[in-house]
Amino acid sequence: MTPPSAPAAPPVAPGHGAGPGGAERVRAARRSRGRRARVVSWSLGALVLVLFVVTLCVGTFQVSVVDAFRIIGGAQIQGATFVVWDLRLPRALTAVGVGAAFGLSGAIFQTLVRNPLASPDIIGITSGASAAAVVAITMFGLNPALAAPVAFAGALVTATLIYTLAWRGAVSGYRLVLVGIGMAAVLNAVVSYAMTRAEVTDAAEALVWLTGSLNASTWSRLPGLFLPLAVLLPAALVLARPLRGLQLGDDLAAGLGVRTERSKVVLIVVAVGLAAIATAAAGPVAFVAFVSGPIARRLARGSGLALVPAALVGASVVLAADFVGAQLLGGVRMPVGIITGVVGAPFLLWLLAQSNRTGRGG
Repeated sequence: MTPPSAPAAPPVAPGHGAGPGGAERVRAARRSRGRRARVVSWSLGALVLVLFVVTLCVGTFQVSVVDAFRIIGGAQIQGATFVVWDLRLPRALTAVGVGAAFGLSGAIFQTLVRNPLASPDIIGITSGASAAAVVAITMFGLNPALAAPVAFAGALVTATLIYTLAWRGAVSGYRLVLVGIGMAAVLNAVVSYAMTRAEVTDAAEALVWLTGSLNASTWSRLPGLFLPLAVLLPAALVLARPLRGLQLGDDLAAGLGVRTERSKVVLIVVAVGLAAIATAAAGPVAFVAFVSGPIARRLARGSGLALVPAALVGASVVLAADFVGAQLLGGVRMPVGIITGVVGAPFLLWLLAQSNRTGRGG
């Protein structure tokens, strides 16, 4: 008597399993994500360009788009050349550079720590820059025009302290966030003390380091922003590969060949540098670093790290906020940091509510 034969395996549909069809499906999904990332990046780039042109043309002194491009090309138009070339163009370029730096810095921190709260304006990096500048101006009589290098140094020192205090054989994301929030509270207290002890004139000069403003944007200050960006932006894109591994967790990243601690240190240095030069150029423009990454990731759903979209979102947010503060508030020119704060604070509350609703709020 012959034993009953085993039931035949069901036929595998084409394109399923680990065979060639499955590999082709994976490649198709990757191509689709790549296309979406490119479409999002080009769309955001177009938005930045539109906002840039609007910033140059619209205001108390109206300039046509054609005349604006002619002036950029070197043409001399009475009245318009001074307004566009000397006043509006440096401000718009500063807005783009500052927004891109903040947006990219926030995206790197949030991805590295795997926590949307881990942006440089939440964990104290920009607070360190502000505190250094305010103390130097109000308590040591530093010329406000020389405060940018001091702010840069303050951000780097603060980041070093946060990293050192968070280190316990390795750097935990939650520990870094908690230490950073505590450090920000201490630095805000230092700023408050310095402001209460300051002369009225010094306090007025120090206000830009509390709110963030593009009012001091000039051609002479642009090299201090764009020369470091020329180094840090490509470095951030080169570091995207180890960052992609680190977002999976240290163990998986190490299994993929990523040197976790060294990569973390380098990524933190780049992210801190981006936040520091942006703060040195325009002060601590609130919430730009915080909102840029989440917005970019939602736009580029499933398209990887979204570093380029995050930088473009940051540039768009600063350009739009500066335009609103300058043109749409009934003649009162508000600093860009106030506008971004008004928008960013509800976003923070919404994010915390979402975290609590999904059981991740702690």
